[in-house]
Amino acid sequence: MTTTTPDAANHIGLADLASRYVDVESLPWKKTRFDGVETKVLMEDKETGLLTALFKWAPGSELPFHEHVEIEQTFVLEGRLVDEEGEVTAGNFVWRPAGSRHVARAPDGALLIGFFLKPNLFLDQDR
Repeated sequence: MTTTTPDAANHIGLADLASRYVDVESLPWKKTRFDGVETKVLMEDKETGLLTALFKWAPGSELPFHEHVEIEQTFVLEGRLVDEEGEVTAGNFVWRPAGSRHVARAPDGALLIGFFLKPNLFLDQDR
């Protein structure tokens, strides 16, 4: 099985078909390559790019120009996420079609859960 929750000690030794209960509080926040953006990976499959993660954005942080290779879904738990098309606020949801491009900003900071089928392509760095 290639889908895992990194850093979930209680998953060690589970059978392939066992449910994976995730104690989110015990997972560490990890810095990303983007200043002010941290993540807790809830589930990932590095072979396919499938990812579900919490993201904590410091006030003023941003994700540079990127493309969503597949559908991306975001539910904002706290704060707001802004781009040139609008904003999504706490308690609200946005999804973006495959091929969509933007710069995402968190002027006041944000906590969100993101669902990805494939990793984003960062156009200033990944080509």
